[in-house]
Amino acid sequence: MSKQIFHVDGRWTSRAPKLTGPMDTAFWLSPVVFDGARAFGGLAPDLDRHCRRVVESARRMLMTPTIEAEEIEQLCRRAIRKLPRKAELYVRPMFYATGGFIVPDPTTTQFCLAVYDSPLPAPRGFSAMLSSRRRPAADQAPTDAKASCLYPNSARALKEADDKGFDNAIIRDFRGNIAEFASSNLFYAKDGAVYTPKPNGTFLAGVTRDRVIELLRADGVEVVEKTVTMEDVLKADEVFSSGNYAKLLPASRIEDRHFQPGPFYRRARKLYWRFARERGSVL
Repeated sequence: MSKQIFHVDGRWTSRAPKLTGPMDTAFWLSPVVFDGARAFGGLAPDLDRHCRRVVESARRMLMTPTIEAEEIEQLCRRAIRKLPRKAELYVRPMFYATGGFIVPDPTTTQFCLAVYDSPLPAPRGFSAMLSSRRRPAADQAPTDAKASCLYPNSARALKEADDKGFDNAIIRDFRGNIAEFASSNLFYAKDGAVYTPKPNGTFLAGVTRDRVIELLRADGVEVVEKTVTMEDVLKADEVFSSGNYAKLLPASRIEDRHFQPGPFYRRARKLYWRFARERGSVL
């Protein structure tokens, strides 16, 4: 049985379609947005939030969505049900524009959906270093959208980290404060409270990040969104990440400081998987 499926132009196919060419605006000027949800064991937590965000991202990138969030969600659910229940899937709706010069022609906005097998990373500890790369300010890049053009900067930060023997990178904002990991949002615990960088328009405050904050607060944990420095991170009791791709992972080393998976990470992970089981069904 196939472990991938695509929806393009009203049709389902198990073969990845070729969608753009050198004369399409998306190919060379990057009016492309996407979102990523997860599905596993018949569950797709926060699928509705991801679908709403991709529509809003398209509008912020000057495109006109050809399909609304509710219909995208239903297509995602149909796609998930078409694939093996045991598969760990990445669910990726996308919008892109094929016409226009610099400014995309909103009437040429296209939609596609890709759902495919992509196993969740094992919840092992990861290492991270402080990157030389920074997140741009909101007036320097489309940071209010999940836009594909933002990701090459993350790729360079990850390559820099890999070259130095680390798994991930911590990226600062344009003011020099901590924004996030290169591929996920950052949390740390200190003296009985959990902290995370306060959104300031330079990084994407993720769907999973928001859900983790909600779950921890509902469980009685003090979660503080604040300006975070590298010193804060290095002096933390524990550090962990949240993101759609891997959900929650513990940091085992930041620069030269070693950490162990801590009680707040374990609590957040337990709460998240309970939420996924209780409210994430795609049936």
